[in-house]
Order: sequence, then structure tokens, then C-alpha cells
Amino acid sequence: QVQLVESGGGLVQAGGSLRLSCAASGRTFRGYAMAWFRQAPGKERELVGTISWSGGRTLYADSVKGRFTISRDNAKNTVYLRMNSLKPEDTAVYYCAADPRNWPPPSYDYWGQGTQVTVSS
Repeated sequence: QVQLVESGGGLVQAGGSLRLSCAASGRTFRGYAMAWFRQAPGKERELVGTISWSGGRTLYADSVKGRFTISRDNAKNTVYLRMNSLKPEDTAVYYCAADPRNWPPPSYDYWGQGTQVTVSS
């Protein structure tokens, strides 16, 4: 099994920045595609972005493209989401996810517990 633990969420003013971290443990981390999702109150879960195991390929939702950056450090078994120019509409619970299938995977088998990001206006 793969376990994922997110951290780094909190309260930030509009225009500010945060970096979320997702630490993975289990049998292996190498070879897994990783993704960040978010879910705002009363809204459906949406994909924020995804990154291949090597870090060479990424995809982002249009709403965050140019503001958010996904990266990973496989030696540390950690994936990051750097969020710049934050907006109130970015407020959500952010979830880390992983999957061993071909990138981009159609779905994700492993999920973290989520971390709250709140952006004040």
C-alpha cells in the first residue's frame, strides 16, 4: 500500500503564496504518477494538476495554469504544489493522489487526507 500525507495548508491573503507538500510512504514511490485535486464547499472535486514520475510531464487545470507549479523530489518521496497569486476562489481542501498506471492515469488509487487552503479577499 501507498500512504500519502499532505501538509502546508493554511490561511493566506489574496495574492500570496503557499507550498503544499505530499509525503509518500509504502512499497515504492518511483514510477507513480502524482496529482493534486481540490474540493471547495458545495462543489465537486476537481483536478488541479498532475505530474509524471520523472517530473518531465505536467498538466494543469486552466484555472491555475501559470500560477501553480507541481514538482517532485523522488529521493525524498515528496511531491509539491507551489501556489502563487492565490485568489479567494482557490479556497478548498487540497488532496494528493497517486497511481502507478501510464501517465496521465484515468483515475487515482491512493489518496491523502487533505489539507485546507483558505484565501482571504
